Amino acid sequence: MFRELMTLDEAKQVIQRHFEPRTSSVETVPLLEAYDRVLAENVVSALNIPPFNRSTVDGYAVKAEDTFGADENKPIKLKISGTVSIGKPPMTRVKQGMAAGIVTGAPMPDGADAVVMIEYAEAKKDDVYVYSTVTKDENVMMAGADLQKGETVLKAGQLLGSREIGVLAAIGSAKAKVRADPRVAVLSTGSEITEPGRKLASGRIYDINAYSLSTAVLENGGKPVYLGVLEDDIPGLQKILRQALASADLVITSGGVSVGPKDVMPKVLNTLGKPGVIVCGIAIKPGKPVTVALIDRKLVFSLPGHPASALLVFHLLVSPIIRQMAGRTLEKPPKVKAYASMRIFAAKGRRTFITVKLKRDGSKRLVAEPVPTGLSGAITTLAKADGYLEIAENKQFIDADEEVTVQLFHDLRSI
Repeated sequence: MFRELMTLDEAKQVIQRHFEPRTSSVETVPLLEAYDRVLAENVVSALNIPPFNRSTVDGYAVKAEDTFGADENKPIKLKISGTVSIGKPPMTRVKQGMAAGIVTGAPMPDGADAVVMIEYAEAKKDDVYVYSTVTKDENVMMAGADLQKGETVLKAGQLLGSREIGVLAAIGSAKAKVRADPRVAVLSTGSEITEPGRKLASGRIYDINAYSLSTAVLENGGKPVYLGVLEDDIPGLQKILRQALASADLVITSGGVSVGPKDVMPKVLNTLGKPGVIVCGIAIKPGKPVTVALIDRKLVFSLPGHPASALLVFHLLVSPIIRQMAGRTLEKPPKVKAYASMRIFAAKGRRTFITVKLKRDGSKRLVAEPVPTGLSGAITTLAKADGYLEIAENKQFIDADEEVTVQLFHDLRSI
């Protein structure tokens, strides 16, 4: 195995040749379940928002021309015709020389075209004295000022966040048509793996990968289907993988892809269908043993067992495919320029990814400092890191104080 490693670019090209991600089907869900889903259709408003002219202040609805010339020393007296409450249709009409009391958000009564703020009016019995001139439409939000009937308010492909959900609610939509989340089966292999929550026997470790990878699937718009931990047993793996391929749109496994006697995953994958394994080893560090198979038009990504390696390879290869299947945009990871804190060596002949922590030096420059990893199995590497930098296959090292590009895991507001 791994006698001839593909480059990362070659591996991506092979996957693209064999598999074209198809956008998932459409489903209708209640509005409160539409958050963080991809809208499947353009949404057109069937009504004006607001649906009526409404007051934006507390005060008196008037004919603007009746207030012309009013000031503090020469108020204009108007007859109070009634009041308008919020949530009810106006029961009064404003005629020449009249005014109607009104509250913020209430519909404008017929005949009125402006509102005098309550601060500039004084009620005395059945009259109101106006101390300030208003112009037509002043303190009035017109029908359709926010959204107009027939207007496209949201477009297919938009990710529905709190603001978009608010727009749908504003036009009276109780449901939304969204893209179905692609189902991604996730399983871990290895006789040493124990599920969290169980007693940890000597010589065993807790399953990290199923949880970090399932969460990564969620972050990219997929629906993880956790299938548990399996022994490195060929018949058992064949059975569970057939079930995964039958029920999921894509499968992710971790472990069993190196060159040890129990690393049986490539053999298993080749027994399940054609064409079988299409990528077996990539010239990257970490993540060299990654294996990719195509079985009955579905991809299986078998990632390394080391947690940091598995998650890095997920972001390099799997994440873009899940996002395409979910109908999400292929966002480029945020980048930032920094300076290497020390000389950093690459793995010979392999594209090398170095996790780094960013900090400011005395000159306020961003400095990229490698996070000590020990072994690639240290998941805390990613928890401590702000991002990673990449060293090309034909480059031996990055020199101290050399400018580098760091792919970020999060924003830099705290640095």
